[in-house]
Amino acid sequence: MIKKMIIGLLAGVVSGMFSTGGGMILVPAFIHLLNLDATKSRGTSVFCILPMVVTSSFFYYQGNFIDWKVAILCAIGGTIGGYCRCKIIKKIARKVYENSFCSIFNLCFL
Repeated sequence: MIKKMIIGLLAGVVSGMFSTGGGMILVPAFIHLLNLDATKSRGTSVFCILPMVVTSSFFYYQGNFIDWKVAILCAIGGTIGGYCRCKIIKKIARKVYENSFCSIFNLCFL
């Protein structure tokens, strides 16, 4: 339980500092530290990121740090991109996806 909370804390800090990005911490941590498979790791990560984004967004909103035109247009693009990713990911071999995601993580954080 402690390990899971620490992973969430780290992802929350990264998410808040860099305006999301918590998935770069969560997915590899779920795969390598909690031994979840890649598909379950991605799905769990997306669910975990939602409260982090809502919390961070609230504080950015309070500080008047949101460009609404940019935010809305990017949100529309992100929604479409998220939908397309879900459709495409089923066609990509699981091992190829795991290796590419973990390679990006290693380049960024190790």
